[in-house]
Order: sequence, then C-alpha cells, then structure tokens
Amino acid sequence: MNDHVLPETWRLRADIDLAALRSNVRALHERLSGGAQLMAVVKADAYGHGLVPCARAARAAGAAWLGAAMPEEALALRAAGDTGRLLCWLWVPGGPWRRAIEADIDVSVSARWALAEAVAAARAAGRPARVHLKADTGLGRNGCPPADWADLTAAARAAEVDGTVVVAGVWSHLARADEPGDPSIAAQRKVFDEALAAADLAGLRPEVRHLANSPATLTLPAAHYDLVRAGIALYGVSPSPEVGTPEDFGLRPVMTLRAWLAGVKRVPGGHGVSYGHRYTTPGETTLALVPAGYADGIPRHASGTGPVLVAGKWRTVAGTVAMDQFVVDLGGDTAEAGDEALLFGPGDHGEPTVEDWARATGTIGYEIVTRIGHRVPRVYHGELPEPVGAPS
Repeated sequence: MNDHVLPETWRLRADIDLAALRSNVRALHERLSGGAQLMAVVKADAYGHGLVPCARAARAAGAAWLGAAMPEEALALRAAGDTGRLLCWLWVPGGPWRRAIEADIDVSVSARWALAEAVAAARAAGRPARVHLKADTGLGRNGCPPADWADLTAAARAAEVDGTVVVAGVWSHLARADEPGDPSIAAQRKVFDEALAAADLAGLRPEVRHLANSPATLTLPAAHYDLVRAGIALYGVSPSPEVGTPEDFGLRPVMTLRAWLAGVKRVPGGHGVSYGHRYTTPGETTLALVPAGYADGIPRHASGTGPVLVAGKWRTVAGTVAMDQFVVDLGGDTAEAGDEALLFGPGDHGEPTVEDWARATGTIGYEIVTRIGHRVPRVYHGELPEPVGAPS
C-alpha cells in the first residue's frame, strides 16, 4: 500500500518512510571500513516494516546483500524479483534446500547434517550450493563449536572439490556488541580469527567474512571484515542506549505508528478503567479510547506505562491494554473522536519514539517494531522501487 491509495477511514496505521530507509543505508555505508559491503537484514517482515518494499529500497540505496532468517522469507524475495546476493541462515532438517539453491540463495551451514542436506540438494538441483559456514564464537546459539570446526571445514572443502558446494562465506554473530567495551567482544573476535585461519588451512577461500551486526557496524570498525549485517539500524532504531541514539549516527526512524480516537467521554472521579481496574480516575476527567491493542502488537506490558501523544501532550496508557484498544486519561484537556493519537515516530511532532516505548515496557526497540501485527496497514511514503539486484 502506498500513500496515493488510502482507505476512506483509518483505525490504526504504520507509516513507512522509504526515503528515511534509503538515507539510513547511505549513512551506514559511510561508516564502513576496509571496503566492507553492506547486508540489509530484512528478516521478520523487515523488522515489521514490510519485506519487499524495504528490501527494494535498501537495494536501490546501495545494499549489496540482503539477509533473511527463514527460507520462506528468502524465497519470497526471489518471487518478488530480487536477483542480488541473498543469505538465509536459519535452517532445520528437511528444509527447502533445493528450492533455495535453485533460486541462487546462499545458505548457512553450522553442522555436518546441514552440509549433508545442502550437498544432497545441490546434486538434485544440478548446481553447487553457495554456503556460509557459521562458527559459534561465544554466542551459544546456532554455529559450529570450535571443537567441531576442523571437521566441518574439511568436509566443506571436500564438497567443494566434489563440485557440490562453493564456500562463499565464513561468519559468526556477536553476543554483546550492544555493550561497547565488553570483554566478550574481543574474545569473540579472537575466536573468529582463529576460525578463519582454520578455514584457510583447510583450503577454503570464502568470498566474504562477516561478524558485525548493527551495533558493531556503528561502533566497531575492526569487526567489519568484508561484510556487515545491518538490521535494526537500517530502520533508524538504536540497538541500545549504550550504543547511542539514532541521531548520533545520522539515522532516522522509518516507522510512525498512529491511531485515530474511537471515543472521548467525561467520567467522574473513582471510575475504573479497563480490565482489572488497574487505573481509577483520581477525579472528574476525560478519557480517550485508542483503537489499538495487543492483537495489533501493542505490548500488554504497556499497561500503565506506554506513552502516547494525544491533544498535543504526552499521555500514559491508563489501565490495562486490551486486545483491540486502550485508554488514555486527558485530565482537563479535550479531544474528539477521530482526533489523531501518535504512538511513536521520529519525534518531529513531540511524539514518543520507539526507544521511549522500549524503556516504558522494559524491552528493546527491536521488539516494539517487529511485533506490530499484520492487521495494521503499512502505508509506504516515497518512491516504491522496482525489483533490483545488487548495485553495479
């Protein structure tokens, strides 16, 4: 949906500023060191912003790679016409390996079983699989542990010789890059360098080595290697307060979430509000009903804490966030049904930001934007690019 085709009425919508996203890609490019390329991570429906429009905007702004977690995401990008370098990394046994290989999608391999499935799929497809070997350097999630790395790299090299595999990358992921200076960062870099040396000893010559996520892209040039994977920063949200604000890095928030009041009424003091009456009006006041709830991705943890700009002032969610709605207390101020409520955005009009919501609900900005549900329409502002591959 774009800004030229709008329904007659709105309850709630997420405005997506594609010009801001393209600007963020350019700002991130300016921070890259040593000739590193940029991967735009568009997993989880582009962190809630819309998979295909954001992927196209990132490509148009110069992103050489796209990154997806699930095979279905990567295949959807190919179906939408993307032809550039694309990595998909979260695989389970029996996944659509052959379809990915036939679609020229790079796949991640962390264990011998995954390598075996990639090899079998490559033989069935009649073309080699482009694989990225992932090392567990200390995060403890996916990735091959150091004790098994020599075996995996040797097997991968044998598959290269056999013509069923091309080892296109070696990579890992940082656990605490959002805490600049934490000793684990240097420790993981050391393990990663050892993994790279072992891969080289096994005869592997990967096209790209990559370790840096968004916080490392912003604060750790030594970790950029050949490629960085920019996720949350792409959407103008800070990885953490310790890293800095979006403004510190020339980034602009891409999503603005707004609703239109479904009702306004005067109530007496002592009036309970929403389920459980966790909020009771301290005196006669005006209540405004915001038609957004946890079915739309508004955290129930925002009950009593979530900030909203209504009638020119910050308000706080009064009482419990329900499935489809929540209430704010306007005090002595007035409003009317149909007036706008700004939940979060860039802050240009005094509205809260994603970071404000994260602080208010005890979570991180990533969760705030990615949980905005599919029943919330996305409206794309700015040019919607045509499908493109990697920049020339």
